Order: sequence, then C-alpha cells, then structure tokens
Amino acid sequence: MADYKALYRKWRPAHFDDVSGQNAITDILKYEVREGKLSHAYLFCGSRGTGKTTCAKILAKAVNCENPENGNPCCKCEACLSIERGVATDVIEMDAASNNGVDNVRDMKDEIAFTPAVLKYRVYIIDEVHMMSASAFNALLKTLEEPPAYVIFILATTEFHKLPTTIVSRCQRFDFKRISSENIVARLNLIAENEGIDLTEDGARVIARIARGGMRDAVSLLELCAGARRKIDAELVFETVGSGNRDSVYKLINSVIERDYGAVYSAVDEVVMNSGDLSVFWQELIESYRDIMVVKNTLRAREYLDLTELEYTALKELSAKLTPARLAYHISLMESALADMQRAFNSKRAIAEIALTRMCDARTSQSAEALAERVEELERKISMFSLGVSTPAPEIKTDVAVPEEPIKTAEPKEEIKQKAAPANAKSEPVQKSAPTSYGAWGRVTERIGELKPSLSVQFKGSAATKDGNKFVIKMNSFFAGTLARNERDLAIVRAVIAEIEGTDKESVALDIIPNTQTSDNSARGELERTFSENNF
Repeated sequence: MADYKALYRKWRPAHFDDVSGQNAITDILKYEVREGKLSHAYLFCGSRGTGKTTCAKILAKAVNCENPENGNPCCKCEACLSIERGVATDVIEMDAASNNGVDNVRDMKDEIAFTPAVLKYRVYIIDEVHMMSASAFNALLKTLEEPPAYVIFILATTEFHKLPTTIVSRCQRFDFKRISSENIVARLNLIAENEGIDLTEDGARVIARIARGGMRDAVSLLELCAGARRKIDAELVFETVGSGNRDSVYKLINSVIERDYGAVYSAVDEVVMNSGDLSVFWQELIESYRDIMVVKNTLRAREYLDLTELEYTALKELSAKLTPARLAYHISLMESALADMQRAFNSKRAIAEIALTRMCDARTSQSAEALAERVEELERKISMFSLGVSTPAPEIKTDVAVPEEPIKTAEPKEEIKQKAAPANAKSEPVQKSAPTSYGAWGRVTERIGELKPSLSVQFKGSAATKDGNKFVIKMNSFFAGTLARNERDLAIVRAVIAEIEGTDKESVALDIIPNTQTSDNSARGELERTFSENNF
C-alpha cells in the first residue's frame, strides 16, 4: 500500500500556472526563467499558506529544468523529478527557526565555494528567515550581495518588518497577498471533485472564510471535514472546527437590539456549557458587527463579505435595526471587553455578560459613545413629536414577573335615563359593522421601509382598517397630505398591500385620513416623558 499523503501536499501546485491568486508574481517569475534574466536573491513575503514555499520549489525546478515550457518546469526530466522527491543535493531547504546562528551561515558559505554536483544551479531556500540572529544576518550580507553565478537564494518570511533593510535591499522582493475566497472555493471544488468528496457551495465558502486567505489551511480543513464521511455543508464545518454557527451570533445581536435580557444570558450560558471558548465566540461577534457596519455603509457590501446568501439576508435585517450611534456604542464596548478577557482569563463570562447588559441599554454607561446613542434617540423622538407622531417607550424584556394591578374604573357621577321610544315608532335600520382593523399593517410598513426608507418615517404611529379591497390609512396630518399628492408613493403602498394580500394592485383602493387625535398637549407630555426616561 502506497504511503498516504496529506491533501495539501498531494495537491501542491507543480507549475506556476497552478498557483492560485498570485498571477502578478508567477507571471514575472515565468518571464525571468524564460528569458534567462534570473536574480541572485529573491525575497518572498506574505502570510501563511499563500504560496511562498510552493513558488520557491517551482522556481528551483524551473531554473534547473532540462526542458522548460514557457517558464514552467516540465516535471518530467530527472532534475525536476529529483527536486520533487526531495533528493536533489543541490537544492537545500533550511529552516531559519532552528538554523539561525552564525555557525550555520558559515557552513553555508563554505558549501557555496563548490559548484553544483548535478544540477545547473545550487538553490538555497531559507524559510522563516526573519528568525535568524543579527550576527547571522551580518555574516550573510556579503554572500547574499555577490554570490557565485551558480547560486540562487530564495528567502521566505511571514514577518517582513523584522528583516534588516540591508538584507531587503539585496533581494528581489515579492509580496504574496491573501488568496481571495473565490479562488479558494474554486480550488476546493476541484480537489473535492477529484477526490470524491461531497462538498456543498455553502460548505466551501465557510471553509474559505475560516482559512482567512490561506490555501493550505483551507485544504487541510477540507480533509479534516472529509473524515466525517458525509456531505460537507456549513453545519458540518462549524461542528468540525468547534465554533458556533453564525445564526447563534445573529440571534444574540437581535436579542441585544430587542433588549431581551433572558435570551442574552441564555446565549452566553449555552457557549459556556458546551465548553466553548468565550474569546473565540466574542471575536465572531465582533466580526459580525464589522459585517453589519459594512452592510450599513455601502451598497457594494456583497463584494467585501464572505457570507452565504442566508447570512447576508440576516445581516441586512440587523443593520436596518441599528443606528450609527448605537452601532458605534456596541463596537466600543465589545473591543474593551475583548481586551479585558485577554487579561482576566477566569472572568470571561462575567465580562461578557456585563458588556452585553450595557449594550442593551445605553443608560447603564457614561461613555461618550453611550451619550451619543442617547442623544440620537432623543433627537429622533423630538422630530417625531414635532410632527405629532407618538413613539412608545422601548420594551425591555426580562424574566422578572411584575404583578398586575386591577384596573380601576371611574364611577359615573349620575345615571343618564333614556327615554322610551313610542310604540308606533319605526325601528331604525341596522347599521353595518365598522371596518375591521388591518392586522398585517405592521408587515406592510416594514416592507415599505425596505423599498423606500424615507416613507417608513411617514407611517410611524399610523394605523389601517380594511373593508373588502378598500384600505383606510390613518396617519399624521402633515404626511397624509404629502402622501395623497404623491402618486408614486401611493403606487408603492398599493403594490406592497397587493403583495401581502396576494391580489392585484389595481384592485387596492386607498383612503388617506389625517390623524387629528394627537394634540400639542399630548406631544408635549410625551416629550417630557422622553426627557425623564433618558435622565436629561
């Protein structure tokens, strides 16, 4: 039985054309090999799993290949096969993390004096070169600047900022970027198809998101999930890596927005009881808020987010419920809580619950962000009151039972006696029942707000009744007059009602009635209540 190879090794690219997401780099390397314009030293920089060592090995094969094909190695000649098997004595791979002393550099300098034994070039691939000591860098300088014509250095590092400028200036530098999710998903689908792995589109996208631009991490995670011997979907990936599904994070955010304290504490308890790491869960929460911020601030959010269609839809709904000030307030609290969790390992649960409680109600914090949210909420209520629209106080959901007091009804001061009708009097005709209240009006206003946000403000505090296909809308007098004169907005209202009712919009009749019950005195009273609630 042949030795098993891990998928990331089995599917390591053998040509420059197979490298995913680094076309700008591979095109230059192919040109230099094809034209014979090779540099004496290369510096490959970038995060892990982006193709640095892979490109270094391909370059070592290409410069020694007996029959190169347009800058790519043929992978058939003896030189290519020996390098691929790792038995070529003229291609030396060094790990600077364990060979970082000046003595190692001196031994390398002694070897350089000898010409290659078999191949055309002696290639030194030094991985994690930033781990070398200062004395080792100094010993390498002269050799790196003027090596023999048959020696090529390829340095790879994940921490470019730790390299001395004297080393960087002697190398041809290439920056390897993180691989896009689209390239990772395409590669995963190719591997899954050839290996007989059942991989769904959502599963591939979640793997790509968790890999954070690293192809090796993505392929390794694919292999790990394949061990379950069943379809690899998003749920299986989350179960395999031990992180929670984004749905649980979105539910927690919605509970915070709705001030549902019971659901908030239950979400934290679920993470703890399932032996989850609160720091990891908290980072996912912060990333979700980042996604909400992107959705709220640009119409091209889909291009910047690695999300499934269901996750993107859920984010749009959450972003509509969060104002900019409240979003900034929540983010500031989460950043502070994450720093506290990293310092106090045994108090993560308490830190998380305290932060989430403060996120539910800005009145529990005296920070500038909390004050900005309270001012924003107050400004919104003042603008509504000035237009005669009453805004109810936000509902706070708790598990504490509040006893209900009996409603006291005022006794009539004097009984009003009704006169008996004459015997020969004609009976009055039976009046028709009043139109029934339209129960789906809330869904209508919500849908109108999605189509045209400016209209949602006009329908604050409005109500509607239904009588057959006739809908009577009672709303603020100012907005009632504006809406009645705007045929385009009326068409939107008719279309939404027809959509929800499942009927033709031409059959929907509208009657706009100004709301004359809201007086200046009631608005003033509501305004005073708002000031007292916000502690102003």
